[in-house]
Formats: sequence, C-alpha cells, structure tokens
Amino acid sequence: MALYLRPSRLDEAIGALATGARDGGPWVLVAGATDHYPARVGRIRDEDVLDVTAIDGLRGIAEIEGGWRLGALMTWTDLAEADLPPLFDGLRAAARAVGGLQVQARGTVAGNVCNASPAADGVPNLLALDAAVELASRRGARRVPIGEFVTGNRRTLREPDELVTGLFVPGPIAGTTVRSGFQKLGSRAYLVISIAMVAAVAEVDPDGRIARVRIAVGACSEVARRLPELEAELAGRDARGVATSVDQLVRADHLAALAPIDDVRGTAAYRREAALVLVRRALAEVLA
Repeated sequence: MALYLRPSRLDEAIGALATGARDGGPWVLVAGATDHYPARVGRIRDEDVLDVTAIDGLRGIAEIEGGWRLGALMTWTDLAEADLPPLFDGLRAAARAVGGLQVQARGTVAGNVCNASPAADGVPNLLALDAAVELASRRGARRVPIGEFVTGNRRTLREPDELVTGLFVPGPIAGTTVRSGFQKLGSRAYLVISIAMVAAVAEVDPDGRIARVRIAVGACSEVARRLPELEAELAGRDARGVATSVDQLVRADHLAALAPIDDVRGTAAYRREAALVLVRRALAEVLA
C-alpha cells in the first residue's frame, strides 16, 4: 500500500525527504495536486505521497531585502488578489488565465514551476522577472535561477531530498518606472493550454529610455526561453519610439533559438509566427 504523509512543520518534511519513502525511495511531493491526481485517473496509485499543504511557513507573499519572496504554497488566486506593484502585472495576468477558478484556488505557482511543462504559464513570467527558486534540505538552503532550475520537459534541478520553499523575485533598478505584461494564445479564451505565450518586463529611466527589458517565450521550446539578443538591442532606446515601431524592430531572427514542435494544438511554423506577433504585442504593451 502507498504511504501518505502530511507534516505540519518544515523540518519534518525535510527529514522525510532525507530519509526517503519505502525502502529509501523518493517521495512524490504535492501541494495543489492539480496535475498529479488528474494524470492518474484510472491508474493504481502506488506512489508514496508527501503532502506539504499543512506547513504554514510555506505560505505568504512578503517584501524582503532586495525584492519579494513568494511562498511555495502561494496559489494563483493568492497572487491575483495580493497587493503587489506593477512589476507583477504579467504574472498576475497569467494567474487569471491558468485553468478555471477551482484550479487557480488550489494550484500553486511553485508547483507550476516544479511540474516543468513546456506550456507552464508561470515560467515565462518568472524568467522575465529574473526569479530564483529557493530549495531546502538537510544539506542546507540554496537559490537557483529559474532559467537553470527547469532543465527540460518535466525535468528540474531539484534533488530527491530537497523541497522548494519559495520563489525570490528581485526588485527593479532604482528610479525606473516598471511595467510588465503577458500575452497568451490558445485555441479558446478559457481553460486552455497555451499554443504560444510571451512575458515581458520593462524598466524605463526618467528620461524615457529603456534601462532594461526582459522578454521570455513559452510553449515554443522544451523550456521557456529569454530573447537576449533582442533585449540587448532595445536597451538604451527611447521607450515610446520602440512601442510605435515594434513591427520593424522585432524580427523573426530574434526568435531563432526557439524550437517549437508540431502537435494537436498547432504546427511548429504556426507557433513561431504566433510567437513573433505576441512578442511585438507584449513590447508595445509594456513600453507604450
């Protein structure tokens, strides 16, 4: 019979992970479980489950030195309803587009990252925010940039004895005006898996020039990808000028690193063209 453990303290969960489940094997970690259980309908569930939802220390959103900390049990609804600055507008837009209201109220942003789906709506936004994943084990704690943490389709750098405890989002450059946005394309308006999506964060200095811009594309490669060449080309430019000429400034070759696939939701060629349009729209939104 499968084991089920629901500790109420962080040290208990970390201890269980260090010891392992049956015969020292790995635990399956769940929080919202909005992907875990639906994927197992009709199957015998013999995995040992470690449920972390009773650990209050993993909840909450707080401004800390250098930025913000999002607890690992923060749900999409928590995020959408939190009093956060415009830096988070893109991630909040994703929060309102993930599944239906039930999924938003139950699913966690950290779980979306750990699930590591190529179509995970949270990952491009967190990439554009320069976020890092916080992990803890008996060996200590560490932070891993999200671009390094997600290594492939359903693969991450989390070790079997580690627990994701939160996400860290650094603050913007002092004195800049910040805007962020999210563009998502699906086959319908709601309850849809992304065909392509783009997150963008822009920091504009008092002279109206782009101090820094970060753009990430999801569902068009095995992992979400930033567009560093385009970001570098736009840095220092007049923000309004870029907003009004994105069709000329953003070219298909800026997206050359993407590797979209053909599947039931769209062809690779369609995804690539859609991503180009979404990048232009996202930049126009955050720089207007």
